[in-house]
Amino acid sequence: MANQQQLPPNIIKYGILAFLLIFIFSILSNTTFLTIQPGKKGVEFKRFGGGLDKDNIYDQGFHIIMPWNKVFIYDVRTNEGFETMDVLSKNGLNISVELSYRYSPMPDKIGYLHDEIGTEYVKRILMPEIRSATREVIGQYLPEELYSTKREAIQDEIFQQTADGIGPKHLIIDAVLIRSVKLPAKLEEAIEQKLKEEQLSLQYEYKLDRERQEAERRIIEAQAKADANRILNASLTDKILKDKGIEATLELAKSPNTKTVIIGGAEGGLPLILNNQ
Repeated sequence: MANQQQLPPNIIKYGILAFLLIFIFSILSNTTFLTIQPGKKGVEFKRFGGGLDKDNIYDQGFHIIMPWNKVFIYDVRTNEGFETMDVLSKNGLNISVELSYRYSPMPDKIGYLHDEIGTEYVKRILMPEIRSATREVIGQYLPEELYSTKREAIQDEIFQQTADGIGPKHLIIDAVLIRSVKLPAKLEEAIEQKLKEEQLSLQYEYKLDRERQEAERRIIEAQAKADANRILNASLTDKILKDKGIEATLELAKSPNTKTVIIGGAEGGLPLILNNQ
């Protein structure tokens, strides 16, 4: 066999070194340089340093992490979810309700959230609490109350009960809203007819109340006029009337037209003015 040509030792050494550097750089570039996007936070698991560092939360921005550690990223913005479910009313009627809800993890507690629950907290904690609260609260009301008069109160009860349930689990809920309620067709028609009748009744009562108020206003106005006339008549004595007549006569006498004034010629002794033209 022909002698094989051997590579110089330095080339082999530098080749191995270059390969190791490229390999190490590729690992470090993927694991030690971390950028957390806006609206998110991270919690670090230290493989050789005590496990999950629950109290040290990484904010958005650039971070350097040891290659053997791992950072779990959580979205801490307010998110919205939807749920459609069947529940039983107070009288045992099956009702379909569609809910929307807004939630977020407590930003400074994601370490404890990750340790106790994990990234699937919506499926494991939030949704079961919402479903449980919805069934319990709606089970205390009649369908017509949910459909119309007490929907807001029912929403508030579901929200408060859910908030109490998820608070110790490091979660925040901002709102629970009932988007729609689906009842059996006949019951829905009956409720709508009842609401129309109640609306008409309210309008009729309002009209009667307005007419009653207008009648009372007219009575008060007429009584005020009668009282004023009575007071005026009582105050108009003969002396006051005579003084008013004299004042009116003097004003007429100032007219440029030629007049004849007869003292005591009118009834009651008032001056009598005769126009000579």
